[in-house]
Amino acid sequence: MTPKEFDLLLLLASNPGKTFSRHELLEKVWRYAFAGYEHNITSHINRLRIKIEADLNHPKYILTSWGTGYRFSE
Repeated sequence: MTPKEFDLLLLLASNPGKTFSRHELLEKVWRYAFAGYEHNITSHINRLRIKIEADLNHPKYILTSWGTGYRFSE
């Protein structure tokens, strides 16, 4: 797991049930919020899911809140 993946997982897992927008994740994990970088979050979430989820089609830990962002299951 890369350091940024770990930081992302730590933030999500420390706040179970709280949905973070891509913009919030950029600010909190990467410490910047440049427009256009939000899809960087999607790539990191996908790589993180590959490492921690048993079934990528039915994730149990990192959940997508459609139209809002991502959250860690409660």
